[in-house]
Amino acid sequence: MIWNAFLIAFRQIFRNFLRSFLTILGVIIGVASVVAMVNFGRATTQDITQSIANLGSNLLIVFPSRALDSRGVSVGRLRFSQNEVDLLRSRLEGKIASLSPFSDTSALLQYGGKNVMGLVAGVGEEYLQTTNSSIAQGREFETEEFRQISKVCVIGNSVKKELFGEQNPLGSYLKIGSFVCEVVGILKEKGQGAMGQDQDDIVLVPLKTFSSLINSNASLNHIKRVYISLKDGVDSTKMSEEVIGILREIRGVDERQKAPFEVMDTKEILQMMDSTTKTMTIFITAVASISLLVGGIGIMNMMLVSVSERTREIGIRIAIGATSGEVLLQFLIESIVLSVFGGVLGVCLSVGATYALSQYFKMPFIFDIGIALWALMFCIVIGVVFGFLPARRASKLNPIEALRYE
Repeated sequence: MIWNAFLIAFRQIFRNFLRSFLTILGVIIGVASVVAMVNFGRATTQDITQSIANLGSNLLIVFPSRALDSRGVSVGRLRFSQNEVDLLRSRLEGKIASLSPFSDTSALLQYGGKNVMGLVAGVGEEYLQTTNSSIAQGREFETEEFRQISKVCVIGNSVKKELFGEQNPLGSYLKIGSFVCEVVGILKEKGQGAMGQDQDDIVLVPLKTFSSLINSNASLNHIKRVYISLKDGVDSTKMSEEVIGILREIRGVDERQKAPFEVMDTKEILQMMDSTTKTMTIFITAVASISLLVGGIGIMNMMLVSVSERTREIGIRIAIGATSGEVLLQFLIESIVLSVFGGVLGVCLSVGATYALSQYFKMPFIFDIGIALWALMFCIVIGVVFGFLPARRASKLNPIEALRYE
C-alpha cells in the first residue's frame, strides 16, 4: 500500500509538473539559500582563521593614535621613533618572542618596461619571524644590511607575477620610484588577508633603507606601527595593557588622559570576525527560512486543490474498501514527496551557489553534507505539517457525497 502511495504521488507530481514545480519553488529557494549561506559562512570563518594564522595567531600590532589640532580635528597619525621601539623592546624582554618596527608607502614599481603601483615596506630584522612569514626562494636580509643603507629587497608573489612573469627575479634590479634595488628573495605566498587585501602585493626593504631613500618624508623617527609576537602562554590581553602602560611612561602621558596608542590583538580580531560571520549567517539563514515557510503554505494550498480535484477518486477508493487511515496516508505521502522533491532540487542548486560564491570571493569551497541532510529532514517535517490538513480533509470525505461530486 505504501509503495503504491509513492507511485501515485510521483504520478500526480509529473502529471501536473509545472504546477508542482511552481508550488515547491519556495522550498527550492529556501533550502538552496539556507544550505549555501551556512556553508559559505563556514568557508568565510575558515578563510579568516587562516588569514589570521598567516599573520600570527599570538601577535600584537601597536598603532599610534591620530593626532588632533587645537580644534580637535584629526591631522593624521602620530609616529613612533626608533628610540621608543628600542625602549619598548628592552622593557618587554623575556615576555616576547620577537618585535619589529614597520613603515610603508605606495610607490611605482618598474621592471623591463612594466609599471605597477605597489606597497613598499621598511621592516626590522625580526619582521619575518614576528609576522609568521617566510622566504620561498632566495634569502632573507642579512644583519649587516639592516645597519647600512643597503639596496636590496624581498618581493611578494603578486609583484613577481605582475613584473617578472615566469622569469626568475632573483638577482634582477627593481626600480622603486627613483631608487633601484636588487631582488634577493621572494616571500612565501599568503593570499588574501582578513580585511580583503592582497598580502603578496608587497616589497620589503630594510627599515633604514626605506627611511633614507624611498620615502623622503620618513626617518627612523617616523615608524607607523610595531609588530610584537608573544611567547606561548603569555596572556595577550594583559600584555596589551602592559604595552600601553610602558608607552604612556615613555611619552609621559598621564593615566587620566587618553592613551595615544592603540593595540590590536589578532586573537581578538579572530573572535570578532568569527562572531560577526556567525551572526550574519544566522540572520541570512533566518531570512531564507521564510522561503521554506512560504513553500510549505504553497504545498498545503496545492494539496487542498488536489483533494477538491480528486474528490470522486477518493469516494471510489473509500467505496471499494479503503480506510480513512489509508486515504490520509496517501495524501500525506504525496505532500512529503512533493516537499522532499523540492528539497533535493534546492540542495543541488545550493552546491552550485556555494561554489559560485567561493570562486567569486576567492574562498575555499566547503560543502557540509550534514547540513544538506538536515535540510532534507526539515523538508519532511514541512511535508507532514503542511500536508496533514489536506490529507485529513480527504480522509473525512463522505463516500456517497464524494461520488456525487462533479
